Amino acid sequence: MTRRAVVVGAGPGGLASALLLAGAGMDVTLLERENRVGGRTSALEAEGFRFDLGPTFFLYPRVLEEIFASVGLDLHDEVEMVRLDPQYRLLFGAGGSIDATPDLAGMERQVAAIAPDDVANLGRFLDDNRVKMREFRPILESPWESWRDLLSPSLARLLPLVRPWRSLDSELGRYFSDERIRMAFSFQSKYLGMSPFRCPSLFSILSFLEYEHGVFHPLGGCAAVSEAMGRVARRLGVDVRLGEPVERLVFRGRQVVGAQTTDGFHPADAVVVNADFARAAQRMIPDELRPTWNDAKIEKSDFSCSTFMLYLGLDGAQPELPHHTIYIADDYRRNLDDIEKRHRLSDDPSFYVQNACVTDPELAPPGMSTLYVLVPVTHQHPNVDWGEQRLRYRRVALDQLAKIGLPDVERRIRFEHVVTPRDWDRRYGIHLGATFNLSHSFRQMLHLRPRNRFDDVDGLYLVGGGTHPGSGLPVIFESARISSRLLLEDMGLSMPDGRSLLPAGFGGHGEVDDLADALREAV
Repeated sequence: MTRRAVVVGAGPGGLASALLLAGAGMDVTLLERENRVGGRTSALEAEGFRFDLGPTFFLYPRVLEEIFASVGLDLHDEVEMVRLDPQYRLLFGAGGSIDATPDLAGMERQVAAIAPDDVANLGRFLDDNRVKMREFRPILESPWESWRDLLSPSLARLLPLVRPWRSLDSELGRYFSDERIRMAFSFQSKYLGMSPFRCPSLFSILSFLEYEHGVFHPLGGCAAVSEAMGRVARRLGVDVRLGEPVERLVFRGRQVVGAQTTDGFHPADAVVVNADFARAAQRMIPDELRPTWNDAKIEKSDFSCSTFMLYLGLDGAQPELPHHTIYIADDYRRNLDDIEKRHRLSDDPSFYVQNACVTDPELAPPGMSTLYVLVPVTHQHPNVDWGEQRLRYRRVALDQLAKIGLPDVERRIRFEHVVTPRDWDRRYGIHLGATFNLSHSFRQMLHLRPRNRFDDVDGLYLVGGGTHPGSGLPVIFESARISSRLLLEDMGLSMPDGRSLLPAGFGGHGEVDDLADALREAV
């Protein structure tokens, strides 16, 4: 008898879970409240412009490559990707810039131009983090289900390598004396929504991954990856239901037995939730069924920062600006404290800009371009009323663009869309608008995060940034592998191995979905 799984949410983790479970032979229904797949990794399209709604960096493709291979496909046949060089430009408010390149000799020249005393340690930093990544990868790829897992000899052996007593910034101080160089290898903590002065030192592996494995742009944006996963899911027989919000999960005692949507009841032997953890738990699971992660516990938890967003369609292009640019405020520490401690808006914030049309001109109409502007800000807090601050902070963000050589953007705007933390909260269902979910402090890592096999109820599994291993696309894909493996083990099934899971002729990029469905049914 075929086992049935319901996946709630067609974000990256939900899509990856659907592929793996369908590849293992389960009957899978994927429920998504929006009218397109991807969740925050979807596209915003209007007036001929196409933007990634959320993530714009595609890093460490190995995890998704292996997921595709497990269902008999090659990721790169489905999505064309361009490796970027420079990976991004870093502009420091305190002076100086770096065009980050994966070429070690070129990167050494960049560092030498602003911090000659730090050049000698660049290779050592990368070598040490190569070892750290290799040794710690099994930890990140394994479920953490109990504090007893902390007692494993393998983890104890890694403590001197990981140095959990250090922050990321202090760890980088072992290699680099110039604060700007430390920033260059620690701003990646923002992928986790954290300050490098609070982020655990383990996450020095994030910048290493960029230099070792590349920063990629999928043509069509990161949303193109989600769209390809949606196509593959349908080919594998997944019943993808778009525009069908889940109202609640249905339980028989502690056992989840399905999901109730606006259109009806979907029974299931197991349910995978790929949604903002705090919001989904509070809306879909009764508080009395969540003794470990009840409402009181969630409200006491630490959440990441949020983002203020401008999606701008511009007349003309800016070819002098690289694909990614990060401006780091002159008083970086103050800016971070405004976000994480004081919960107020900085007048000189750090910010990030994606100028994607320099690589992918088809994202805009001829003669035009897109500009994606992200300003890290506090999550929803009484100190900031976004009804009042929305227009003022739009002005701040536009004025900041002059610092990266774009003083005349406003007069060139032909399309504009603004997203504030309040919008992330109310429109996109993200608790407090905390776009990177639960923070990644040590008291909210490993077994202390909501677990992949959610232990408050039976038959419920979590994927996404709110569970182990954490936030960021490759990490979310890994969470899908961990949760799928646990679910399949509980069902007495095995992970897919990639042998003959798709009918012949279904491996090519850009297949027409209706034709693919017809052929699958015929076979």
